[in-house]
Amino acid sequence: MKKIVIFDMDGTLIDSAPGILNCLRYSLEKMGEPQVPRETGFRFIGPPLMDSYKEFCGFDDEKARRALTFYRERYRGPGRNECEAVPGIIEVLRHLKEQGFRLAVASTKPVEHCAAIAENLGMAPYFEVICGSSESLTDKAAVMGDALRRMEVGDPHTAIMVGDRKFDVEGAAQCGMDCVGVDFCGFAEPGELEAAGAVAVVHSAAELENWLLR
Repeated sequence: MKKIVIFDMDGTLIDSAPGILNCLRYSLEKMGEPQVPRETGFRFIGPPLMDSYKEFCGFDDEKARRALTFYRERYRGPGRNECEAVPGIIEVLRHLKEQGFRLAVASTKPVEHCAAIAENLGMAPYFEVICGSSESLTDKAAVMGDALRRMEVGDPHTAIMVGDRKFDVEGAAQCGMDCVGVDFCGFAEPGELEAAGAVAVVHSAAELENWLLR
């Protein structure tokens, strides 16, 4: 049993789709760009936004940076509050904490938003550290590494990542950790987590808890 667990945020701890899709629509509207189909919008959830604007909207670096500025403008206002905890996940965090697990967050969402969301939803007390992106930490593996460093984890193999996209699985592998995939919100493509090398894929908070306590 690995008792150090690092959680992704979007799609893992929270269903963040409303806020992300609303901010995406706002950014494209401000730029006078056509809106993307809803199913394309869901693909923005998980990877770094700069990469998504370039991949799914065909933007160059400069245009992607402008879009990201508008996105963040709205996200700092109502956007980050347009989310809710995944059903049952707060109870899982409480049970794990009671069992002596050490818990952390590692997300490519800016760290100030991660901290505010965790506080607003009542999750913050369960986490030893909450790590997010910053100017010096821009990719998933780097943020996970920051969490491991701040928790003073000497051997990454004693920790496990929990995430809902291939970026979580791949980032964990780069850091020397396994990753259990979750399919709580349906943001991943079918088979994505398995193909990336997740050690398991679970479909509910209760199933995740059972897997971690097995």
